[in-house]
Amino acid sequence: MFEEKVPLSLDILNREVLLVYAIDMNNSEPEAIAGTNTFTESSLSTTSRTTIGHISNTNFLGASSKAIRAAGFVDGGVSFQDTSPETPTANALDYIGIVSTNDFFVQVKGFQNIGVMQTNWRMWCARARVSADIYAALVQGETLSA
Repeated sequence: MFEEKVPLSLDILNREVLLVYAIDMNNSEPEAIAGTNTFTESSLSTTSRTTIGHISNTNFLGASSKAIRAAGFVDGGVSFQDTSPETPTANALDYIGIVSTNDFFVQVKGFQNIGVMQTNWRMWCARARVSADIYAALVQGETLSA
């Protein structure tokens, strides 16, 4: 697994946070290898991780997965295509998460592929200021969820 740290440079003295409205992640296609299951997974989280994040994790914001199931077959499996919205579609989106520390993390992992797998991602977000008590609770909750 590879992880990239993305710095935000939030103004912590003024209790600035990042409201995340939407995330789009596009992974490399896994390789079609005869008789071999392959996949590419990625996730985006508020804290550093040693594994790909899932919806059951508290520090998780979003994930994407592409897989080819070819084990037991003499060919490379079946082709597939997936699509995801490239832009948020609602006029008034509720936020899906809040980042209160100065960075977030993107993870990517490939399984049984020959080449290196990657993910391209985009986030729709806005900076906001919160009260001191809310800021303290957000920072504590985020750092304790690591």
